[in-house]
Amino acid sequence: MIYFLTAAVLVAALGAWFDWRTGHIPNGLTLGAGAAALVVHPIVGLLAAGPSGALGSLLGAALGALACLCVPGVIFFLGGMGGGDVKLFAAIGALCGASDGFRAESYSLVVALVIAPAYLAHRGTLWRTLGQSIALLANPFRRAGARRSPPPEAMTWFRLGPAIFLGTAAMLIGSISEMFGRALRGP
Repeated sequence: MIYFLTAAVLVAALGAWFDWRTGHIPNGLTLGAGAAALVVHPIVGLLAAGPSGALGSLLGAALGALACLCVPGVIFFLGGMGGGDVKLFAAIGALCGASDGFRAESYSLVVALVIAPAYLAHRGTLWRTLGQSIALLANPFRRAGARRSPPPEAMTWFRLGPAIFLGTAAMLIGSISEMFGRALRGP
């Protein structure tokens, strides 16, 4: 399993590099990694436990991709995340499985929550963005004609790839720590 977790970190690192340099995460990377996970997981499962292991591994990879697609998919449809980020999360879920994939996703979003305010402060737009965000949160309580839309210049695009890499690396470190802890405790 450590090989799949390490592969997820490598895929996330490449995604972060592309996102940082170009603002896009290539489909070849995300879809290729996800497809490779759906092929390699069943092969490993077949070698380890026969046909039932292959089926279980395939279902685990598919469930991981779907589980890691849910929250980012909703954020994407609300306009808060790019499609490459969503596909990168799904690929990480396919590689890691639902539990570790969701943990990598959670860590990544926490890293983004730490980095985003620092980025906005660096740009000098933190307080204005916070004020506009609070005003937008009040929209559901306003009459339909009185609702506000954010001005286009207030919509700050944040490259999430580096945060996804850091969160996935944190997941790997945590998983390795857990494995060593179990090994030290023994059976």
